[in-house]
Amino acid sequence: MSNLVKGVILDESELLSASEHGTPTNANDSSFQLRPGASYLLRKLRNSNIRSGISYGPGLSPDKVNVLKRIAMEYSCECFFLHASMDGGVNEITRAWGDVGGIIMYVVQNSKDSMCKLSSNWLITVVGAEVVTAGQNSSMLYINKLEELPLTICHVNKKATCNNVVVVGYVMKPSREEDFAKRGAFPLYPTPNGLIFLPLTFEIPLSSQLQNVDVVLHKATDEIITIELSNSSVSANRITYTKGMQELQRFMEEHSDFLAIDPLSNIYPVLDRLKIQLILLRLQEQKAKGRHAIRGAHFLKVDDFKDPGLPQRLSDAQLSLPCIVKPQVACGVADSHSMAIVFGTEDFKDLNVPLPAVVQEYVNHSSTLFKFYVLGDTIFHAVKKSTPNSGILMKSYERNGLRPILFDSLKSLPIDNENRNSGDLISCKVDLNLELVKDAAKWLAKTLDLTIFGFDVVIQEGTGDHVIVDLNYLPSFKEIDKDIAIPAFWDAIKLKFEARKIQQATIASSS
Repeated sequence: MSNLVKGVILDESELLSASEHGTPTNANDSSFQLRPGASYLLRKLRNSNIRSGISYGPGLSPDKVNVLKRIAMEYSCECFFLHASMDGGVNEITRAWGDVGGIIMYVVQNSKDSMCKLSSNWLITVVGAEVVTAGQNSSMLYINKLEELPLTICHVNKKATCNNVVVVGYVMKPSREEDFAKRGAFPLYPTPNGLIFLPLTFEIPLSSQLQNVDVVLHKATDEIITIELSNSSVSANRITYTKGMQELQRFMEEHSDFLAIDPLSNIYPVLDRLKIQLILLRLQEQKAKGRHAIRGAHFLKVDDFKDPGLPQRLSDAQLSLPCIVKPQVACGVADSHSMAIVFGTEDFKDLNVPLPAVVQEYVNHSSTLFKFYVLGDTIFHAVKKSTPNSGILMKSYERNGLRPILFDSLKSLPIDNENRNSGDLISCKVDLNLELVKDAAKWLAKTLDLTIFGFDVVIQEGTGDHVIVDLNYLPSFKEIDKDIAIPAFWDAIKLKFEARKIQQATIASSS
């Protein structure tokens, strides 16, 4: 497929301007500014697995050239000098990149004179045209804004495969996208199993992008503004998304046959720690004779930390201190990861954890956490160091003036500072029953109807119970080697798409 776009050269005229618009690239280079959309495009190209570079011609000031080189370094691309004849620059690019395995797209401003001198082997894309159009046999494309370039590359690459690919449009916050993309998860050219990943942007009309998309992969929780609990639980009509996500939500509601991984309705239980705990209660039904138990932690929902009946309610829920206290809202809002470990009932007074909250059993687990990842039919796991046993935590509690231990679970966990390198003081062999957890993973996938999710398991000292203490949607599974995790990630998406097509065909044939 030699007609695939595998390299992009951005002319400096499309990146820098000396106008008052844009963002200064450097405090010392305030006269040179990135054009609107340039930073976005450079990030997306870096994440796309497509070779990218910045070009400039003769007559540019040394200061401006230095700015371009700094930008190239920041966004992991290369800087090339293109001579007036272009041949020398083309040869330099060929020496630097070798055979890219496809064509190179040259992106240039509408007014740039040199664009007509380029090699016929390059696909010229002109920015600033009045309309988006391309002749059937033309080597030139026209777009209005830089933000349209990923969509244009996707369209060209899809056409090069005779439309024999599945286009996955994805939406998530930049930091999460970076976690996936740095392991090669989001190429803008076909994966071995026939997927192309298109970053969706809310800066251009979403409808024009979705016309080219077969599947939407989203982390909708990254686009939540507020969550209000309705009847003490999370419901769809109490979630406020960003304007762009609301547009995507309306599109999916109006096109019921459009595939999302996963439907918004399927992720609502994951937003609510109480709902997850109630679902995990049903795991006890899966226990087979002669096997360890796999279960959720014992728990209690609390609306008021000053409730005089709280000690009795804790006892009735099989909760002994210490306990871990978590907000009921599990993600999507700023304080959903503000937690505490309490050691006495008096610790609940004035506790700085959002209400309503879920009080959860603290399981002694030899500081060992098993992180499980479900990617379609494939299940991976990794072992991580975790919080210490309660006896060691008690020492921290005493050093802390008998105050509860507060922490943000996204930033740091309570650890044993005195024995950081030696492990837990209690020597205990942790035996993981992998088949038991895999069976539970399959049950959760079916029950929650989720394609890609993760959950954390600890093994209780003494009983050997396998306790699920957390569950989340579309994790980055960065602990798993990319060479096995990313292909499994692609397969999970492709298999879900194919299963949906079979289901739709079956329904159509029976009607």
